[in-house]
Amino acid sequence: MTINKVAFIGLGVMGYPMAGYLAKNGYKVNVYNRTISKAEKWAKNFKGKISYSPGEACADAQIIFMCVGRDEDIVEVMESKNGILSTIKEGTIIVDHTTASAEIARSYFNKLKKNDISFLDAPISGGQAGAENGALSIMIGGEVGAYHLVKPALKSYGKAIELIGPSGSGQVAKMINQICIAGLVQGLSEAMAFGKKAELDMEKVIKVISKGAAQSWQMENRYRTMLDGKFDYGFAVDWMRKDLSYCFSEAKKNNSQLPITEMVDKYYELIQNNGGNRLDTSSLMTLVDI
Repeated sequence: MTINKVAFIGLGVMGYPMAGYLAKNGYKVNVYNRTISKAEKWAKNFKGKISYSPGEACADAQIIFMCVGRDEDIVEVMESKNGILSTIKEGTIIVDHTTASAEIARSYFNKLKKNDISFLDAPISGGQAGAENGALSIMIGGEVGAYHLVKPALKSYGKAIELIGPSGSGQVAKMINQICIAGLVQGLSEAMAFGKKAELDMEKVIKVISKGAAQSWQMENRYRTMLDGKFDYGFAVDWMRKDLSYCFSEAKKNNSQLPITEMVDKYYELIQNNGGNRLDTSSLMTLVDI
């Protein structure tokens, strides 16, 4: 089956370039964004159509890509009066890139399966830079047949693409990703502040330790701004806490213990209480670099 008609719902800092890569790779892309001016800007930069409701964008799509904010946003674009479910056809595949709960992924998978519609939960990692460079990690839950049909399109912006398991598995894998990041950023923040107190040249320190066992994406991509005290960009604390809330909910279901993650979440709450809701997650350093 030849797939060339796709829709993309949600043109945020991640979705905007992702939809662009699909267009660059020859897909006929129809986009929708809640703020229409963003969709109009996208259409000026890439070859594609804009629509004024999710349903309109998805009417003829063979694959529907979504990248919205949270569970509630998924429900809105799916089930509103002119939502995706108002026009979707049998045989369509929905690829949800939203970082959301595993529960909502499983719910839509089971609901849509009855109508011969596939739902893949496919959260992404790699940040805005990964989206802009077409180098995202994509972790997927759902049926293997649908996965193989959408994989060529996902290669437009994904460098690591993996079917993890049944529906919900992609979201659980993303939770693991966020748990790793939470502890890592706290450790990096403490290490950077410690080095500054020791009056070491942290540029030299990072240059050498980033080539050893301490290396991480966060170290390589955030150390410079952390040293400069620049946090007004990047992945917002509000979004991180949203993601961690899904981790805690799933941990209750599978009886996991997340003591360090819970501690870091409380640190992020302190940053929010100080007005840092939109600061990057590396702003944890502000709590220790005093």
